[in-house]
Amino acid sequence: MKVICKSILIFVLTFNLLGNISQAQEDVVKWKFATVKVNDSVAELQFAATIEPKWHLYAQSHNNGMENPIVFTFTESAAYKKIGKVVEPKPVIHYDPDFQDTSHYFIKQVTFKQKIKVLTDQPFEVKGVLDGQACIDGRCIAVKKKFTFEIIGYDKVIPEKTQAIVAQTDSLKKDSLANAIATTDVSPVDQNRDKSQEEESLWQFFLMAIGGGLIGLLMPCVFPMIPMTVSFFMKQGGKSKRNALIYGLSIVVIYVVVGVILSLIFGADFGNVISTHWLPNCLFAVIFIIFAISLLGYFEISLPSSWVNKSAKMENSGGIAGIFFMALTLVLVSFSCTLPIAGAVALNSAGGSLLKPIIGMLGFSLGIAVPFTLFAVFPGLLKNMPKSGGWMNTLKVVLAFIELAFALKFLNVPDQTYHWRLLDREVYLAFWIVIFGLMGFYLLGKIRFPLDNEMPYQKSWVRFILALCTFTFVVYLIPGMFGAPLKAISGWLPPMTTQDFDLNRIIREENSSGGGAIMNYSAGQREIPKYGDQLHSPYGIKAYFDYEQALRVAKAENKPVFIDFTGHGCTNCRKVENAVWEDKRVRDKFNNDFVLVTLYVDDKVIKLSPEDRIKDQDGDPIIDLGGKNMFIQNTIYKENSQPCYFVVNTDGKVLTGPIYAEYNTEKYLQFMNSGLEAFKKMQQ
Repeated sequence: MKVICKSILIFVLTFNLLGNISQAQEDVVKWKFATVKVNDSVAELQFAATIEPKWHLYAQSHNNGMENPIVFTFTESAAYKKIGKVVEPKPVIHYDPDFQDTSHYFIKQVTFKQKIKVLTDQPFEVKGVLDGQACIDGRCIAVKKKFTFEIIGYDKVIPEKTQAIVAQTDSLKKDSLANAIATTDVSPVDQNRDKSQEEESLWQFFLMAIGGGLIGLLMPCVFPMIPMTVSFFMKQGGKSKRNALIYGLSIVVIYVVVGVILSLIFGADFGNVISTHWLPNCLFAVIFIIFAISLLGYFEISLPSSWVNKSAKMENSGGIAGIFFMALTLVLVSFSCTLPIAGAVALNSAGGSLLKPIIGMLGFSLGIAVPFTLFAVFPGLLKNMPKSGGWMNTLKVVLAFIELAFALKFLNVPDQTYHWRLLDREVYLAFWIVIFGLMGFYLLGKIRFPLDNEMPYQKSWVRFILALCTFTFVVYLIPGMFGAPLKAISGWLPPMTTQDFDLNRIIREENSSGGGAIMNYSAGQREIPKYGDQLHSPYGIKAYFDYEQALRVAKAENKPVFIDFTGHGCTNCRKVENAVWEDKRVRDKFNNDFVLVTLYVDDKVIKLSPEDRIKDQDGDPIIDLGGKNMFIQNTIYKENSQPCYFVVNTDGKVLTGPIYAEYNTEKYLQFMNSGLEAFKKMQQ
């Protein structure tokens, strides 16, 4: 069991530390790119890598191992053609008996080579991206770098290809949204509003972290230590209050230091990665499940006893240092109980700003430290404290069920972003119904876990009330299996468009066929929406998913364009859709008065058709739909948050907006009407 616990501890700590660590450390692989002329029509591209000592770079070839092999992606061009694949020398082959797996990698130096057939006598560039992984004992970093090779001085020319290059380049420049950047008139972003929203979010997170600390205080390995600690300080006479304050401050300092470390590791930009990428989201889901199983009592996550013993010995040093190590001992001893809660705070903070991990750990530490300090300063408060008992284990088990439910939220993000379709809305709801149903039966005493005492059923009236509330929530969830919007929790659920059996949609379709006002998705639209086979709009609302197509249709129909910047993993987007878009008045306006374009900025799967590709500000082509939509939002409309809504004219000029997560239907309708009025005035 100790081996299992240590393995789990290593797993949790290692992956919490890795994250996006490449942003916070040195560049361990340095690249040089060179071109060698083989003959008048063939060039060899050389990728020379110098690897830092003790590090290794994984090869292209791998034996179904855990490593990420290096991949070379070339930008398409009619100026050249690749000859074969990227060639690499023979790598080091290493068998790991612990993982029973073989790895292929390079150390010190390596040169990859790719031959190309030159199809023009005009100078051109070969561009692309290499993406791999470098590792050292205990940690790994991502290796990603753009490459550019200048090709000049080749004689073999195919005129048709040369003409195609010029035509393709000119077309791409004309179609590029770089022109739109200079011509689109965007109203200035309300920076004060952005700051106030960010401050409000941080305050909410801070209060949530304090709540987590208060819950951690009630854990079985922390709560019984309160009277023991208070008794210790009371014996110190006149210095007791001062030492108690130092003790509480020391607890805060220890946790805040952890927050600072998390900020340095994750960095300010890690929120973009965690919000959509499958790896951190799946990893965090696994960690939450491990935390939940630990809280259920099947195993305990604990630090090595030597750490605790060493800290306890340092308590005898006396003075402020002794008090600090006494606080450190409390943190280490309480690790097994508080880690699932502190870990939840830390994981949620990883997806925010640079300050969020620090604020999270500050709030969590205050939730633990302030009660300890108050009880030491005012020992009379101890008389009102409840006694330790089985209720603390009940709290742990209830938290375990809640963490299992939240683990699904992490899985839902990549499921939507990468179109896996494993957690459709009804499957997600089925899991929640079962999880909270089991929690209700546990509270009724019908289920027991390893650390539960044998006790008469419903000895506690609190358990009965909690069971009543839990089963009420389960009953509330059940209609969602048939398409009920469940507005109170809609932001936590997959979008309605993933619901296979939706009674509301069936009724709308029948009304539409009978001449009703609400039309089925794509019916009656001037053009078939591009990418509409993979993307959908809720509640039968007609929508397009390509920016240029929406502007073209709007010009033909003489309607304003309603831009919806959204994301598959956007909780607030789903809340707006279920709270506002479900309203018939809003649906009618979308279908009759606007051309709605829904732009998913986090889509990782859909590739753009050649005619829809654009160039970014560096002149590199954007080939995926999510990247293009993100470029449009950031560069043209100077925004980066989702949800974000604009009303624009047929040329993309802003008429009104932006607004963000607006859940009030009347205010949302007012925004839509103001856009319509501005469009009508422009027509006069």
